[in-house]
Amino acid sequence: MTRLSVNINKIATLRNSRGGNVPNVKDAAINCQKFGAQGVTVHPRPDERHITRKDVYEIKPVVTTEFNIEGYPSEDFLKMVTEVKADQVTLVPDTHKQLTSDHGWDTWKNLSFLKEIISRLQENGIRTSIFVDANPKVIEGAAETGTNRIELYTEPYARLYPLGRAEAIQPFAEAAKFAGNIGIEVNAGHDLSLENLNYFYQNIPNLEEVSIGHALIADALYMGLETTIQKYLDCLKPKR
Repeated sequence: MTRLSVNINKIATLRNSRGGNVPNVKDAAINCQKFGAQGVTVHPRPDERHITRKDVYEIKPVVTTEFNIEGYPSEDFLKMVTEVKADQVTLVPDTHKQLTSDHGWDTWKNLSFLKEIISRLQENGIRTSIFVDANPKVIEGAAETGTNRIELYTEPYARLYPLGRAEAIQPFAEAAKFAGNIGIEVNAGHDLSLENLNYFYQNIPNLEEVSIGHALIADALYMGLETTIQKYLDCLKPKR
């Protein structure tokens, strides 16, 4: 079964636009799980423009499923994720001022760095995932780091899906198959939506988890959080 982890960053963005604590991200984490999500994802950035470090510590006690924390592995970030004992850490190569993740790691160029970081995280009992493009060579490099998983950066799939879904899915299916053949588990995320998620799920082997935030939270504005999460879960029903 492919698990759905809901990224609640956008709820924090809305809260921060006004100040105060409405909407409450801790309550959002509780409700996402109550409504069926099998994980909660956050991506705290250095400027704290959405999820803050304080949020991370406050959310952890209410996570009864899986707590996935994304981010660039700075020393401050590593200290935080080990202190809260994240279930999974997804390493992303974002710069400090980056609006959103828009590329995966060059795993060969950063091999020594990633090896060291992943070893530290795994010594603390944290499963690791590396954010990568759908490129077998990069995935081969990820395997060399010792990571447990990769997360496929799916924006190119989402962008090309309306133009031809068979062509859009091909490199991702091949990448996931390659990862499975060399013993790496596969997550995926970025711009997955109700429009394109089911087709992705039906055609990607070894897919352990999808992390979805922007589209899901946007849909929830119209349909409500409970209905929206159920619709996303419907997209991940067992393959026929």
